[in-house]
This record gives sequence, structure tokens and C-alpha cells, in this order.
Amino acid sequence: MGQTQMKVASLDRVWATIRREAEQIAQDEPLMASLVHSGILHHDSFERALSFRLAQKLASPEMSDLILRELADAAYQSEPEIVAAARADLLAVYDRDPACHRYVQPVLFFKGYQAVQCYRIAHWLLMQGRIDMAYFIQMRTSEAFGVDIHPGARIGQGIMIDHAHSIVIGETAVVGDNVSMLHSVTLGGTGKEDGDRHPKIGEGVMIGAGAAVLGNIRIGACSRIAAGSVVLRDVPPKTTVAGVPARVVGGAGCSEPAKTMDQRFGDPD
Repeated sequence: MGQTQMKVASLDRVWATIRREAEQIAQDEPLMASLVHSGILHHDSFERALSFRLAQKLASPEMSDLILRELADAAYQSEPEIVAAARADLLAVYDRDPACHRYVQPVLFFKGYQAVQCYRIAHWLLMQGRIDMAYFIQMRTSEAFGVDIHPGARIGQGIMIDHAHSIVIGETAVVGDNVSMLHSVTLGGTGKEDGDRHPKIGEGVMIGAGAAVLGNIRIGACSRIAAGSVVLRDVPPKTTVAGVPARVVGGAGCSEPAKTMDQRFGDPD
């Protein structure tokens, strides 16, 4: 119980920090005062602010922001684990992305973070049997952010997607906790086969820019996939793979590659 209370207090401090950062934005850049007041300062909790922001980003003539916000609020109230995952993702981005200097940045500006949170709502809708609404959220997420994550995929928490342009994650893909990936990553199939056909990514994996991981294969925990690689076979834990097709080129270089984000391998020049 004591540990739980400490975690809750820590999360509350993060929300308080987000509010302070938003107040500073309004002070430093008056033209953005309306945005930060409506998006952050008007709300009494992290999840209320997040549902508002996501609804604003996904709204279209086909679906109003009010309806989308009600969907997000319903997901957060029904499954508190979604909010916990959103907080863990926020901390992951802050810790791992060198371009992230404030907690408020991912909530307001980072499409990788926002797209993953939209996926979480779509996944909740799919699990509720609301299949078409889940697909609608997937479609709008792809249109708004350039990130296409099937709502049937299963994604853990502590996820960081840097830049996030052209990310594709297929229907039966599984992504473990504390995974980092860069732009243009594909977790896809190898053809027209049905059933379980997408990769299973272990905890703590780092996937470099432009990498494609294809088929129902397993990527071992705390491994690294080099940028531009095409992975067609299982990858052992704590190794680095590179090339087309990818092969093992060494160890992972550290115990937690997804957190260090070190993409170098081999001897330096």
C-alpha cells in the first residue's frame, strides 16, 4: 500500500508540473495562452486534459470533438489502466527523447505520444465490441498523425515513438513494456495469410528508424534492431541485429537499450 501511495503522489506531481509548464507557456507566448488554458489549465486532472487534447486533434466534420471526448472519458473511467499507461508513456518520452525538455510537450505537441494514446482508446473500443468506432479512431489517427496502429494490436506501457512518421503496427502485433522505436518502423506481415501473423516484441527493445519486422516472429527482450533492417527471423534476447535480411551482429551493448537509445554498434571510427 505504501508503494502505491508513493506512486500516486509521484504521478500527481507530474500533473502539477504540467500545469506549471503550461502557465509558463501562457506567460512567455501570449498567442498560445488560449491553447494552454483550454487544453491544460481548464482541466482538473491529467486524463481530462488528455481526452480534450486528443478529441481536438481527431475531430472532423464526420465526428465532433464532443463525441470523441466522451469516448475518451468513458475509456479512462472504465479502465484506469489506460490512464496509467498514458502516464508511463509520458515519463518514457521525457526520459528518452533528448528533444523533450518539459512534461507538457508530448501532451501538446508530440504526435508519437498522442497517436499511441489514440490507439489505446481504439483498442478499448474494440474490446468493448465497438468494432467500427475502433476502426474510425484508427483511421483518424492515421490521417492526423501519420501513424497507423491497428486497434487489435496489444501494446504495453512505457512506449516511446520518436518523430513517429509512417509507423505501421499490424493487427496481431504485440509490443511489450518499455519499448522505444523511431520513425518509419513497420511491424507487419509477410503476405496475405490470416490469423496470428505479426511480430511479438519483447520488453525493453529498441527499434531503429526505417526498420521492418515482418511475420509472426519473436524479438527477444532488451535487444536492438538497427536502422533500416529487415527482420524475418526470431531475435535472441540482449542482441543487436542489422542488415537486409537482419542478422546478429553483437550484444545489445547495455542492459536497457530502449532507455539509453544508443543506436551505435561495432567499434567506433
